[in-house]
Amino acid sequence: MPSVTVKGMSCNHCKMSVTKAVAGVSGVKDVDVSLEKGEATWTESAPVDVDAVKTAIRKAGFDVE
Repeated sequence: MPSVTVKGMSCNHCKMSVTKAVAGVSGVKDVDVSLEKGEATWTESAPVDVDAVKTAIRKAGFDVE
């Protein structure tokens, strides 16, 4: 499963914001965001550009590595 490290999440609201952002990227399905790991993972129904996922997360107000 592809994943990115997300910084700045501190609560379930943050987790839901990142989940929604990642789920909005074309080709993404089954998003899982872990507060403990600071990580967002997903499966793909079509090829997904990781940079598009990172951009979506940044637009939601979080830093991504």
